[in-house]
Amino acid sequence: MKRIKAILFDLDGTLRHHIPNGGDVFVEYARSIGLRISEEDRIRSEHWTHHYFANSLEIQSDEKMHKGNLRGFWLNFTKRRLVALGLHSTQASELAPKISAYMDEHYKPEVHIPHDTYNLLEFLKSSGYILGVVSNRGEPYSEELKKINMDGFFKFSLAGGEVNSYKPDRVIFERALDMAGTSAQETMYVGDNYFADVVGARRAGLMPVLYDPISLFADADCAVIKSFAELPDLLKKNIFEAVM
Repeated sequence: MKRIKAILFDLDGTLRHHIPNGGDVFVEYARSIGLRISEEDRIRSEHWTHHYFANSLEIQSDEKMHKGNLRGFWLNFTKRRLVALGLHSTQASELAPKISAYMDEHYKPEVHIPHDTYNLLEFLKSSGYILGVVSNRGEPYSEELKKINMDGFFKFSLAGGEVNSYKPDRVIFERALDMAGTSAQETMYVGDNYFADVVGARRAGLMPVLYDPISLFADADCAVIKSFAELPDLLKKNIFEAVM
């Protein structure tokens, strides 16, 4: 094991959050109109949602089918999410327009940055680590990093659309390694989506760290942190193992 020299982060759901969580609002409204949704159903749906947005075959098909029709895309997503919650496809199709319209009208989240994020980034940069952001967004987002006062911490940011590769594909991680100037064995990747971030980092040989403050992936087979305050200790452990 080589000592970690670079730490790359996912953006949405890791460094940058939406409050309230869309999945929670979705389930709360579904329950309010009479749907019986257990905690097991909710967790299964969240796992499905993370898998869907990990450049799954389903989202690729849906984006192609609904290209230029954002409303149609989210209506179809609502149907899929209801099925993931345990509804029959017929009932999901009947309820999707009502729930999709509710989310469109009432879900107005605010951007939230975890309180320990800036302290961690300052510590990592001052400690000499190379830092970068790698996201499945379609367009560059450097201006957004400026708005949340994070641009000064990172050597680079990379969007999947810039290289036509999306996590968990290897190519986006390999391009990030080129930009960081480090080998895969010297690079850690921190993200909240097991299917995109952990699977993808492993495919490219990076050390994956799952950021999971609510224990959504309770059985994750990788390093897990519930807060950014835990990352320095994880790095110390890695340094020790590298020396050994």
